[in-house]
Amino acid sequence: MTGFVSFVSAGPGDPDLLTRKAARRLAEARIILFDDLSAGPILTLAHPDADLIAVGKRAGRPSPRQDHVSRLLVEHALTGADVVRLKSGDSGLFGRLEEELIALRMAGIAYDIIPGVPSACAAAAAAGIPLTRRLSSRRVQFVTGADIKGGLPPDLNWCALADPTATTVVFMGKRTFPDLVAGLLHHGLPPDTPALLAEAVSHPQERLTRTTIADLATTLEQARSDDPAIILYGALFDPDACSAQPSSQERTSPRHKT
Repeated sequence: MTGFVSFVSAGPGDPDLLTRKAARRLAEARIILFDDLSAGPILTLAHPDADLIAVGKRAGRPSPRQDHVSRLLVEHALTGADVVRLKSGDSGLFGRLEEELIALRMAGIAYDIIPGVPSACAAAAAAGIPLTRRLSSRRVQFVTGADIKGGLPPDLNWCALADPTATTVVFMGKRTFPDLVAGLLHHGLPPDTPALLAEAVSHPQERLTRTTIADLATTLEQARSDDPAIILYGALFDPDACSAQPSSQERTSPRHKT
């Protein structure tokens, strides 16, 4: 009998932000293939007898090939097991979901996709601001800062990314953000455009840095941390635009409930 695969979206990593369906599938599965960014507290919800298999990819580190991950999914499902593919954020956003879906379809394996809290939404919530504003920020755009080789994608829509009325979210962009900013400045986006660097969102070491695109590019050229991060920029992230926020440029989340 063929098994079943559930693509479970782990959100930013806080178990309290999982959907009830996601938590239930984790508790029921006997095989869990998980990404690095979905490890940690989320895995405490797994069945005690489940086999936990790390298949995460991190920039600059040895990582399993995508075809190997897809093959593992198929092989475990063909044993009749209930399998969870645990992905960080929402699995449909820059999570290589499509490659794995194609492999399952070709093997005739049934699956479902359980959505999660996207890291962009979690970052904005942690900063205490919305992603949109009536009249002045009606559009949100998601872009990857890394192509399959880790560099800045060469075919970016610069006119869209330099739109000062949009909220732009950059995934996997810490390494390439200086190059991205060079292109943004060339296409007319002011260097003092507000930016937010959100690192390790929802984790105890969460760190939110309010700055500008130019200053953030300089910072990331000089030093980088290994914490997962997402970058957001646009007028919406101006510290003066939300009076409820601290006046300092940088803050660390003071408390996380457990």
